[in-house]
Amino acid sequence: MLIAGLLVQPVARTRPPESVSAGLATRSVIVGGTPTAYATEVLDVIARIPAGKVMTYGDVAEYVGRGSGRSVGAVLSRHGHEVPWHRVVLSTGHGNPAGPVEAITRLRADGTPLLPDGERVDLSRARWAGDGA
Repeated sequence: MLIAGLLVQPVARTRPPESVSAGLATRSVIVGGTPTAYATEVLDVIARIPAGKVMTYGDVAEYVGRGSGRSVGAVLSRHGHEVPWHRVVLSTGHGNPAGPVEAITRLRADGTPLLPDGERVDLSRARWAGDGA
């Protein structure tokens, strides 16, 4: 095949291409479909965060034992409506970037401790370690 005037020979694949989700399968096969196994793990952790407590995206990934804050964000972007999404915050204490005002409003309603600026969660008081406390 010619690409930009150069003859290029196709290379047979021996394995599937690397996933943008680092192999964690954060995406559903069908948009809005059933969450993958990894997404289900993430959603289960988020569903257990009690009112008044939060976890950062990175905290959730660490608790699950794989992935990253970005992969947790990918799960929330697809399935966040199923769980208390507002209880997952940035490491700065700011609410979900897709809906920061609504996130802070919901966190206030939950009784989550905020910093004096009223725009960020006080992570030293509100961070949940997944221990039931």
